Amino acid sequence: MKIKIIPDKCIACGLCNLHAPETFDYYDNGIVKFYDTDEVQKELSETSSLLLAVKSCPTGALKISRD
Repeated sequence: MKIKIIPDKCIACGLCNLHAPETFDYYDNGIVKFYDTDEVQKELSETSSLLLAVKSCPTGALKISRD
């Protein structure tokens, strides 16, 4: 599945990193990014922690695309 980050929606709440620290990290300003790249979209294996991280985002800054 593909995960897309929408930085403009991120409020730096930290829930994504709490649920999937192996996937998500933060810039110095607290905005979410992928742990190992500055790209805003990445193909990842579907895991329960990753799904929980995306579903927990209160602003919808993380989106799942299965195409």
